[in-house]
Amino acid sequence: MPSEPAAPLATIAAALRRERERVGVSLTELAHRAGVAESTLSHLESGTGNPSVETLWALGDALGVPLSRLMEPADDGVRVIRAGDGPRVRSEQADFNGTLLSAGSAHLRRDVYLIRMEPGAVRAGQGHTPGSVEHVVVAAGRLRVGPEAAPVELDPGDYATFPGDTPHCYEALAAGTFAVLIMEHP
Repeated sequence: MPSEPAAPLATIAAALRRERERVGVSLTELAHRAGVAESTLSHLESGTGNPSVETLWALGDALGVPLSRLMEPADDGVRVIRAGDGPRVRSEQADFNGTLLSAGSAHLRRDVYLIRMEPGAVRAGQGHTPGSVEHVVVAAGRLRVGPEAAPVELDPGDYATFPGDTPHCYEALAAGTFAVLIMEHP
């Protein structure tokens, strides 16, 4: 008998199946829409995959839901996420990982992430749901962030906001960079 997938993989697997069935598409069709291999999606739905943030965002976009809907476990009241815990996904493009701290409800589409990055490569975002807006506050280190054509440099305590529905980038300029990212979805 196969073992149960570990959280957050079990949460991601259940959410992918739920959202795919809600939209009424086959595994093959969703893989095609998201531009991911069908075998990758099959592994994710079985809880055995190792998804990157790029893969999950592509699947969320193809399903018409924010990334957070694929990562957050069911809410049962008070929730505490200790430093270093929480559903975390890594990037394929850069030394970048995001930890979902809070997802908006069905009526409030706002997600809160803690992101950690190291210098070396740029994390490129292709744009999310139309009308999305990103808000970033740097907690430590230095960060270049914003629209691909006009990113800004932020120091600790600095805040920036920019359209999240167009190509944008994140690049750590100092070791140990971390920031809070708030995404709003229409």
